[in-house]
Amino acid sequence: MKTSTDYRHIQLDDRGQAIIQGTTMKVSELIMSRIAYGWSAEEMHFQYPYLAMSQIHSALAYYWDNKTAIDEAIFADFESTEEMRIRAGETPFVSRLKALGLK
Repeated sequence: MKTSTDYRHIQLDDRGQAIIQGTTMKVSELIMSRIAYGWSAEEMHFQYPYLAMSQIHSALAYYWDNKTAIDEAIFADFESTEEMRIRAGETPFVSRLKALGLK
């Protein structure tokens, strides 16, 4: 079940994550694109043509009004992913490359 917000194109999912209405994209995913690549709203629209400019601007407004919480969630996701990567260890492919002196 999704919950409406004061932002026309933003809903909260069952876990309280902000989702762009009519998509499965989290606001935090859009923001990570902005952070990683420095994309403007227009570039995000080019990269994600299924998003309307109004959806993108609504997501950006939601982010700036909830910046601390979203930044913390992005950092927590990063830490969790990094922890899983470390636990998974080296892949067999990388091990073979190292054995061949290629890495």
